Formats: sequence, structure tokens, C-alpha cells
Amino acid sequence: MKRQTHSFDDVLLIPQYSDIESRSEIDLSRQLGRRIFSIPIITSPMDTVTESAMAAAFGEMGGLAITHRYCDMVEQSKMTPFSAAAAIGVTGDFMKRIEFLMADSRIDTFCLDVAHGHHILVERALKSIRDKWGNDVNIIAGNVATPKAYVDLSEWGADAVRVGIGGGSICSTRIQTGHGVPTFESVLTCSYEDGATIIADGGIKTAGDIVKALAAGADFVMLGSMLAGTDESPGDVFVSNNGKSFKVYRGMASKEAQRDWRGEARSLEGISTTIPAKGSVIDVVGDLLQNIRSGLSYSGARNITQLQAKAEFIVQSAASQVESSTHILRTK
Repeated sequence: MKRQTHSFDDVLLIPQYSDIESRSEIDLSRQLGRRIFSIPIITSPMDTVTESAMAAAFGEMGGLAITHRYCDMVEQSKMTPFSAAAAIGVTGDFMKRIEFLMADSRIDTFCLDVAHGHHILVERALKSIRDKWGNDVNIIAGNVATPKAYVDLSEWGADAVRVGIGGGSICSTRIQTGHGVPTFESVLTCSYEDGATIIADGGIKTAGDIVKALAAGADFVMLGSMLAGTDESPGDVFVSNNGKSFKVYRGMASKEAQRDWRGEARSLEGISTTIPAKGSVIDVVGDLLQNIRSGLSYSGARNITQLQAKAEFIVQSAASQVESSTHILRTK
């Protein structure tokens, strides 16, 4: 048996002396490949999260959006503006898709979007892309859960690696396959190794979780459910009998998503649900960024690099987790 692992809810950051007088002093920019982004948030390449409207909004905010690959290359090109990135697979026409998107949309950042990134098909795809385009493209790959996998993908040619398996809010991989590692644990252990930029992906529910992920060693976080339901996410708005508005949010390994994009359902490792409509993603992300900056100020850190150097984690008990929540409602 391996040692006990920890998730975001299991840990807290210890507050430290701070001489930061304003959150405006805090710089959240981060580099991925040759590009620098103003915010450390990346959109998930899902068909209920990222298409043209989301990509445009993130471009406006100085962030990175990754359009999903569950359509033909012409349609993907139309929804991928110059400031965004595109998801691709690791079999079939993925090389042709890269070539087409580079020419038609003039983008240079691609995400090898598979559930299990520590795999021979990912290795072959990364090496093929590097052999053909060298450093003319930025490549994000994943997902992985272990330091060994993170190092391997880095050595195979990834500029950034998505770290986290089975932690997504609509992901059922751990239930269906019995495999996975808490995302916080994966990020922390991968950060001890030299390698590519780390993108924490999965299990992130709050701004506090984002701060913990960055402090643990992530350069960026990838968000799905926290951005779904916004005005810019794809899909229609449904109004319930009580007047509340909802949008669909589904995992790309759900039965519904698989039937829509390939005509049949194979391995089912996700679900489909509805979530409340949230308004503009610019407002949602703006609130997150305010809280992330507050988080850095509690550690006396003016940027993410300083946060990672100064961060001190403690493990909290179940009783402490209750105290950490807004627990007034528990007394009623």
C-alpha cells in the first residue's frame, strides 16, 4: 500500500506576514511555451465549456481558452480565434488537423486531449508533432497523475502537462476504473520534478482550491464546471417551472456526449447534468481573480513564484474542514 494522499479539502495554507497593501500589487501572469498570459486560468476543451464566445472572452481577459475537438476541423477553426488554442486527438487525422488549424486560424498552441496521457499513443503523437513542426508549436498534453508520467511527457516534447486524473465534477473515472490520484497530491508530487509547465486539472471547486493548486506547484489551473453555465459557454438556456435558468454541463466521456460526437457510447467515464446559469464569464473570472489575489496576499506573495516558495501547508481534520466552511447553516 502507498502512503495516504490528500485532496484540496484536506489541506490549508498557513497565513504569513504580508506587506502587500493592495491586491493590485499582485501579478498573476504565467508563461506557457513562448506565450505569456495575464491570468493563470485555462478553459477546459469541452463542448459545454469552450467554443468561440468563451475563446473570445478569455482572449479579452488575457487568458487561454482551448476549443474542443468534437467536431470537424473546419468547424473547430471557425470557433478558434487567433488568441486561443485547439484541442486535438492522438489518432486519425490529428496531424492534418494541426496543419489545417495553423494555416486557417493561425494558431500555434494545441492540446493533446486524452483521458490517460501516460500512453504510447501520446508518446508517438508528441514525437511526430515535434519532428514535423519543431518549436513552431506549443503543445499541452495529459492527463497524468504521477511524477513519472509528468517527466515522461515533458521529455517526449510537451510544453505543458495537464495534471489530474478522475477529479472532475462530472468525471466518473475513479468509480468506473478504480484508478486515480487526488489532484492536489498529483500536482504537489509532480512539482518536485523538473519538467514542463504544470496545469492542475480536476477537483477544483473554489478560488481557495485554485490558490492551493498554484501554491502546490501548478502554473495554471484548468476549469470546467466553474466556467460552465456562463453566458459564453455553449448550449441553450433552460428555464424551470420555478423560473430558474439552467444550462447543460457534461463530461466528454458521458454517454450523451459520446453519442453526439461519434455516434456510439464506449467507455463511460462521465455524466451529463444541468447547472444554474451564472451570467457573464468575465464577471465570474473577475471574482475568482480577486479571491486568488487575496489568497496570495495571505502568504505575503506578490506573484505565483513567490507563493510557491513561501507556501506552508497543514493537514486539517474532518472537524477542521467543517469549521473551514460557512457552517452557520449547520446549526439550523
